[in-house]
Amino acid sequence: MKRLFLLLLFIFILSSPLYARSKLTGAKNKGLNSKPAVLATKIYVYEDPETGEKFFSNIKMVENSRLYMVVATRNPFFEDPKNSAKDTSFSPNLSTKFDELFNEIARTYNLDPKLLHAIAKVESNYNPRAVSPKGALGVMQLIPSTARLVGVSDPFDPRENIHGGARYLKYLLDKFRDLTLALAAYNAGPKAVEAYGGIPPYAETQRYVRSVLSLYQRLKGLE
Repeated sequence: MKRLFLLLLFIFILSSPLYARSKLTGAKNKGLNSKPAVLATKIYVYEDPETGEKFFSNIKMVENSRLYMVVATRNPFFEDPKNSAKDTSFSPNLSTKFDELFNEIARTYNLDPKLLHAIAKVESNYNPRAVSPKGALGVMQLIPSTARLVGVSDPFDPRENIHGGARYLKYLLDKFRDLTLALAAYNAGPKAVEAYGGIPPYAETQRYVRSVLSLYQRLKGLE
């Protein structure tokens, strides 16, 4: 238990925006480019020898952790003057990437596949190897604790990840009985929605809900 606590603590610290900003500031002080558009991230996997449970981290916490993959992630502090707003436009090419998978999984959980498309587009732009600065992983951007909650052992496997995201979304829809609140909880967590009695006053969460709902409506309009 102590080992797991330390693992989660270090993941939180090293994946936090403040830590990333401090690393970039240090690079600037050394005369390096402090705002590259893309950062290389190593992802390690540790398998508990007693339970077989897998833990993913961007640092090698214990000796028997092994390198799982190296991914390119967008620098959250990179400001592109040509595109300062987050791109949530719908791309017909991207929309068909996991079409059959979205349709199949949507039927399993009685969800609209277009809603899953909208979430995947906003969350990761359909990238199965996406890693956010906060440690969210894969197509549906599941944080490790949520991935374990919904039974996802490999968050970089598109089928597992989309299944997990859909299962979590279905749970939130059943819990809040409201799409807007379910989306807010998907982004900020159900406890935050319960604490504020609605969409939390977080700029990121409010933008996220607007983006997903807007894209979802556009996708439904293509019918």
